[in-house]
Amino acid sequence: MTHDLVVRSRRTVTPEGERPLAVCVRDGRIAELRPYDAPAEAARETDLGEVALLPGLVDTHVHVNEPGRTEWEGFRTATRAAAAGGVTTLIDMPLNSVPPTVGVAELEVKRTAARGRVHVDVGFWGGAVPGNVPALRPLHEAGVYGFKCFTSPSGVDEFPALAWDEVRAAMTEIASFDGLLIVHAEDPDALAEPAGGAFADFLASRPPEAELGAIGRLVDLAARTGCRLHIVHLSAADALPLLAEARRSGVRVTAETCPHYLTLTAEEVPEGATEFKCCPPIRTAANRERLWEGLAAGVISTVVSDHSPCVPELKRGDFATAWGGISSVQLGLPAVWTAARARGHSLADVAGWMAAGPADLVGLPGKGRIAVGHDADLVAFAADERQVVDPAALHHRHRLTPYAGRELTGVVRATWLRGEQVSPAGEGVRGRLLAARP
Repeated sequence: MTHDLVVRSRRTVTPEGERPLAVCVRDGRIAELRPYDAPAEAARETDLGEVALLPGLVDTHVHVNEPGRTEWEGFRTATRAAAAGGVTTLIDMPLNSVPPTVGVAELEVKRTAARGRVHVDVGFWGGAVPGNVPALRPLHEAGVYGFKCFTSPSGVDEFPALAWDEVRAAMTEIASFDGLLIVHAEDPDALAEPAGGAFADFLASRPPEAELGAIGRLVDLAARTGCRLHIVHLSAADALPLLAEARRSGVRVTAETCPHYLTLTAEEVPEGATEFKCCPPIRTAANRERLWEGLAAGVISTVVSDHSPCVPELKRGDFATAWGGISSVQLGLPAVWTAARARGHSLADVAGWMAAGPADLVGLPGKGRIAVGHDADLVAFAADERQVVDPAALHHRHRLTPYAGRELTGVVRATWLRGEQVSPAGEGVRGRLLAARP
């Protein structure tokens, strides 16, 4: 039987580990996995040799910002950067766009803005904000993958934080249809205005106790309501024992962290380098190592970008006034792999954290793995090749990045979406808009 595409690699990364395989693609899906040297008829064939073949990454935490703040980022640029970084599916956050995705009408505005502009597959989160509990079930039925809320100010007026009684009401409603609530978890009572503009002042203003306190209350509410709970961008390793105990007790809680928390440290942030500012903040080297331990133990299940760009002028000033967000959707794979391999982890581990884990979180059974029947979303990754990050080579709209000039190991050589190669230069728009099945 003739296939549309065969991609061979001696380092094909499957759920069972690296294997020399030929991945045979027909009608956009993986039809067969054959031995590396096995003959296979195909219209197109690529032999990667020792270049690794990974499943396309699934990034469930991306702020695209279109419409309303398209000058910050947009679907064309964000998804082009994603493809260049080996991300073949992303889920767009409900805030920083105007309007935010807090109702079915707003979701359709977002879909209209994205339609025909995406280079990778794109799905959408809904938002939980004060007063929109009646909108949650309709949003779920319209195909959002879950609901994002904040327990502290979000940074934009049109997406207010929930008070604790509002969190409980949202959880109760979401549990009634077995949905998922994902939470920016910081206790507002533990936060303060920075005493000055230095990074140390900013770090002190958002202590680990803010995350720990909020996560403790959220876990208790999840236990009481039965709601599925996911903690986004965990930065404080102090919360790991609490999360581990909650999971042992049967609470349905998961957590993610981000490349910047696993690779960067507070000790190395240069003064005035506001490209390092994010919320929660980058913490100490000792904290970073504990996050790696939590990842290895499975307490943290996913690694996603929290790609959160803005216009350059909002990054001017100091750590008290600059916008908090890091743009990294294109760099997450080499950044995480550089740090992971130094700690003895494998490419299969990285694929689990950045592809299979996020796909499982949001319920994308055909994504995140090189397996028969799955979408042929594939990444050619030169895992031993080094690169120095050049902002001019980045594809997101504004190229400010804390990784500029940093040497990373691993280079994305090609990305396929359902068996068709995606060009980071932007020729062809191959992505689809995804909707969750209620």
